[in-house]
Amino acid sequence: MKIILALLFTISLANAADTKAPEGIPASYPLKTCAVSGEAFGGEMGKPVKVTHEGTDVYLCCKSCMKDFKADPAKYVKMVKDAAAKK
Repeated sequence: MKIILALLFTISLANAADTKAPEGIPASYPLKTCAVSGEAFGGEMGKPVKVTHEGTDVYLCCKSCMKDFKADPAKYVKMVKDAAAKK
């Protein structure tokens, strides 16, 4: 019985780790990568950057993506909204 409980506990921890959002990104955020570059959050790019456009939060992998975001914010907001609608 102890072995079964230990196995279930281990499986639940593994599942929780798979669904954990990167640091600085809410678990409810629908994108798993930067809307601008497609890069994963965290890692070499550092802490993600949050920008809000017309009430929608968009997370970028780094400050360098801000220039492209500002050039066409509606495009990236649409990506977030479309991904959220699919969830």
